[in-house]
This record gives sequence, structure tokens and C-alpha cells, in this order.
Amino acid sequence: MPQLAADLTSITHIPLAQIPASGIRAFAQKIENVPDLIKLTLGEPDLNTPEHVKQAAAQSILDNDSHYSAQKGTLRLRKAISNYLKRKQNLSYDPESEIIATVGATEAIAATMLALFQPGDQIIVPTPSYALYFPLIEYTKAELIAINTADTNFVLTPQVLEKTLTKYPKAKAILLNYPTNPTGRECPASVLGQLAPIIRQHQLYVISDEIYSELTYDFAHISIAQYLPERTLVINGLSKSHAMTGYRIGYVTGPAALISLVAKMHAFLVTAPSNPAQAAAAEALENGDQDPVEASIIYQKRRDYIVAALNKMGLKTHKSEGAFYVFAQIPASYGQNDEAFALDLAHEAKVGGTPGSAFGAGGEGYIRFSYAAGDEDLHTAMKRIQKFLAEKGDIK
Repeated sequence: MPQLAADLTSITHIPLAQIPASGIRAFAQKIENVPDLIKLTLGEPDLNTPEHVKQAAAQSILDNDSHYSAQKGTLRLRKAISNYLKRKQNLSYDPESEIIATVGATEAIAATMLALFQPGDQIIVPTPSYALYFPLIEYTKAELIAINTADTNFVLTPQVLEKTLTKYPKAKAILLNYPTNPTGRECPASVLGQLAPIIRQHQLYVISDEIYSELTYDFAHISIAQYLPERTLVINGLSKSHAMTGYRIGYVTGPAALISLVAKMHAFLVTAPSNPAQAAAAEALENGDQDPVEASIIYQKRRDYIVAALNKMGLKTHKSEGAFYVFAQIPASYGQNDEAFALDLAHEAKVGGTPGSAFGAGGEGYIRFSYAAGDEDLHTAMKRIQKFLAEKGDIK
């Protein structure tokens, strides 16, 4: 195996080398070799991609659809995204100038941050929140202004936002993620309606990550772009809603002046998404409205089971309102050391969860479990956790 030349070792001191990986992936790697581990760590649907969506991808291949698409994505897909958002959220975006199809929502997030964040920019992020945001903000040399929402039931309140902006009046943007990974909390319309005028008054723009918008329970998701279309970039994708993680199709929409900048960075990064994947995504958006509804029924049943089981053990958790995660408070005997608890749980109970601190300070003292896993695994995992806690004397 080749070893890096000694005179090149200085390249490992570039800023990127000093930035830690996403906390979710970093912890998953720590426990990946634990034998017989039930992994409730990564947020990947265990359901299959719908048949009509798979057929669309296959047909694209058979049709020799093998050349570069437009850099912003095929016009068919951009029109499908536009029609979908109009149908679902009453949001209007021009397919030509206000929509980009990306290589997953991850690339949409990265391209957006790299295009718009400058060194010294102050970016507000309520925590706990998706762990990828933090290293990307650090890489752009922007300043993370984290808001701990643990005391407000994991929802950003107008009072806390106003207080934060009084302290940081030069803040440039706010990054919202509802339904939230890791808590599954939604932001009610009543709260969004109060946040919007504060955001407008302080001249922020909004990056709204809505990747779980189709997976909500008992009510429909509402985008903050309904209140602030002129200053919001919406990020979404097909990975969660249609079990298409491997297809890697996401998108970002918003005002043309911002989208043009993001589109330039997107072109630098990937040129364009895969054609078969775009054909599949267009099919999902055009004819797959029922697919996430059926998935939500499955996830809701799992949510109800795992929440009841964890609460019975004394690991306090609330029913998630969207996504496919529960965020449980760790036993008092561990204090706030959620990583120690997660490591013990992995090595001794053979159940993998993600420490809450991976999602920012607001997640300290919690653990995230994904219920995008089979029923048998979930039932076995709950039995193992119960046995582990009983042996530790932590069951109330």
C-alpha cells in the first residue's frame, strides 16, 4: 500500500483535516464492529422503493438516457418538483430559474452553504439538529449561533429567537429543520406565524431543510416558505419519502437570485444528477403521492410501539410528530453523558443508538433511536434494552 510522500505531509494540515466528521457517522463507526448489533442508528428506510418508481429508472436505462442532463436537472423533474410543491404546500417556483435537482438533500445543503456562507457570517441553528450542518458551517468559516431548544420542548420559540437576535444583531441566516432530525418534532403553524415577522424584521434568510415533510403523523407539514417565500430556500428530496436513499435525488428551491448562486456551486460539485435517478424521482413526484402515506402508516405503528416501550422502561420520550426517530432521555445514573450510555448499550445490550450530543448541545443527555427498521428488530432491541437497564438497576 502506498504511503504519502514525506514532503507532502503538510497537506494534511489544511482546515478540512481539522474538522470532525458528522457526529452520526462518527459514532456509527465506533460501534460498527460490535457483533450481533441491532442498528437503530442511521436514518435509512428499511422499506423498498415503490415498483412504479423502480420501473421508471429501468425504462430510462433501456431508453439509453445516458447523456448529461441540464445542470439544474431535467426539465421534467423540475416541473414535477414545481407541481408537487404547489399541490402540497401552495408554493410557486419557476422550474427554469427557481429549482435545482441535486445529488440528494445532502448535496443541496452543501451547495447552498458553500455558495452563500462567507467567513464571519453568523448562522443561527436551533439544536438538537441534523449533525451535518455543523462541520459544513465550520468549513465555510461562518460562525455557528446554536440555540438550545431542550427547555422549549425542542421547538424554537419566538421569544428565544428574539432574545438571540438581540445578542447577535448581525446574524445573516437561520437554518430550520422540521420535522426535526433527531427529535421528530414539528413546528406548529401558530409558531411559524410568529417566527416569520421576527425573521423578516431582522433581515435574515432561511434555509429550511424539509426532507421529512412527507412523513408526518396526524397532520400535514407546513413550510415556513408559505410565510416567507421571498427569503426562504427550501431543501427536500426523495430519500425518506419514497425510500430512495440510494437514488440520491434532492432539490433546493427559492428566489432566483439565491438559486442562481447555489446552481453555480452545484455545477462545480457534481455537474448534474444521474438520469435514471431523475426519471425515478419525477415518477415519484408525479404519481407517487400515496407512497409516503402508506409508509407513514407503518412508521406510526412502530413509533407508538417504541415510545410506549421506552417510556415504560423509564427512558422518557415524547411521540415524534414526523420523521422516524424517537429521542429518549438517558438514565439519570449517566448524568448528561449520552455517549457513554450509547457505547454501553451497544457493547453490552447489542443495540445501536446515536448519542444526542451528536446533534448539538440541545441533544445532550438524550439518545436517538431510528424506527426505520423491521418490526422484529425493534421488538428484539426493546427487550435487550429492558434487560440491560434491569441489570444496571436503571429501570424505574
